[in-house]
Amino acid sequence: MQRTCNIGAKGKFLRLSLGFMSMFAGISLLTLAHLDFIVWDKIFILGIISILGGLFSIWEAREGWCVVRAIGIKTPF
Repeated sequence: MQRTCNIGAKGKFLRLSLGFMSMFAGISLLTLAHLDFIVWDKIFILGIISILGGLFSIWEAREGWCVVRAIGIKTPF
């Protein structure tokens, strides 16, 4: 299946920004857990999911393609 660009410049910027914020949040969670500021069994999983989601969002911004729009859901950007 060939992906075609389905987001504009605003959408790319939004996804790129959200991706970096998500990665920062994930790295922060993992750092706080490693330093024992947060003691919770599932914090490692939450941090990894946040980082992976951020990477996916950055990839979407780079490709100019949004999976949510590709399945037919309208987004504002």
